[in-house]
Amino acid sequence: MENSSTSTVTTANAGVRYGLLAGIASAILSLVLYATNLEQSPVRWVSMLVLAGAIFLAQQFYKQNNNSFMSYGQGLGIGAMVGAISGLVSGVYTFVYTQFINPDFMATALNKARTDMEARGNLSDEQIEQGLQMSSKFMDGPFLYIGAILGTLFFAFLLALVISAFTKHKRPEFE
Repeated sequence: MENSSTSTVTTANAGVRYGLLAGIASAILSLVLYATNLEQSPVRWVSMLVLAGAIFLAQQFYKQNNNSFMSYGQGLGIGAMVGAISGLVSGVYTFVYTQFINPDFMATALNKARTDMEARGNLSDEQIEQGLQMSSKFMDGPFLYIGAILGTLFFAFLLALVISAFTKHKRPEFE
């Protein structure tokens, strides 16, 4: 017997919906961390929990609208879409934050990096300067924003590899 009901929810729909939610939640979390000077603390990794939660919820949403079925590949696709959209929102947020909200962000980050390298005590002044020059190249221009997008996509895909293994529910072959 054929399954004649078709769902309007696709993997892309689920991924976009929850990717937007994850991106907005991560931007709000980031603002709170900057406002409380906790942006360099271990608390910043909470954004990975937000991303993992969004992937899980997107997969559950997809399954609810597809007779509880989702293949492993569909789960990976949903996770990648959540990561891509969330990364895009993060990239836009990072641009707005570094250009308009806190234009001194780059200088502050480089000063903190200098302080951290000097505190270690195992680097010469030349090595510190070289490291800071290299860091400033990656923090300037499109590298920072592209890095936010690709980094989020990469971690989302890694999370989706694990989460999809637990949430998949294949449709029986002879249904």
